Amino acid sequence: MDFDPRTYEPAPDLLSDRVILVTGAGSGIGRAAALAYAAYGATLILSGRVVSKLESAHDEILAQGDAQPSIAPLNLARAEANDYFALRDQVQAQYGRLDGLLHNAGILGIRTPLEQYDMNTWAEVMHVNVTAALALTQVLMPQLNASGDASVVFTSSGVGRVGRAYWGAYAVSKFATEGLMQVLADETSSAGRIRVNCVNPGSTRTAMRADAYPAEDPLTLPEPASIMAAYLYLMGPDSRGVTGQSLDAQIKK
Repeated sequence: MDFDPRTYEPAPDLLSDRVILVTGAGSGIGRAAALAYAAYGATLILSGRVVSKLESAHDEILAQGDAQPSIAPLNLARAEANDYFALRDQVQAQYGRLDGLLHNAGILGIRTPLEQYDMNTWAEVMHVNVTAALALTQVLMPQLNASGDASVVFTSSGVGRVGRAYWGAYAVSKFATEGLMQVLADETSSAGRIRVNCVNPGSTRTAMRADAYPAEDPLTLPEPASIMAAYLYLMGPDSRGVTGQSLDAQIKK
């Protein structure tokens, strides 16, 4: 695989006629990805916890002149089986298939030594960042298989590749995300209908980054819209045959 986010130039119609669901689409990287996917021709399903943020993203996509998206609210921390099935039924009824699924929603938890880590917080981080992503993928597998060329993208992190002190459940959840991606990629590779990969966004100007580094000047970080090359590449036909990989959205000079 030869991919460099600094030189990748997607075709204007890269995602034409594709239906893509983005979790965490109301803000940050998820919102930027949804706007980018729409700008390159996709029809978006915007999922997230806060309906007002999803509505704002919906309106911004329309203001761009792109295809009308749909909204599918889902609170991953509290969702039950029926909530996942309802989302699946919405996708099936409106589109009959799903060409892309970006797992962007996630929570940071707390940054503290493992010796002192609160177990309720640990369980919530692992559930939202890993278990809920698997549950959503699982219920949407029929729609992904119906595409014939579907892409599932999980959001990873540098601390999900090399563990770092005090990152606790978040780091462990991202190690698990990388493993989940690899297992699912291996299970789906023989059929060739679904490819599964990770993106590590790197240091980006988001609310989660600000929570993790409260003393950092956010103006020193790139905005989410500027790191979309890897997200576009993995969702479009240029990455056919690429599966089981973990890409960096930013490459340091």
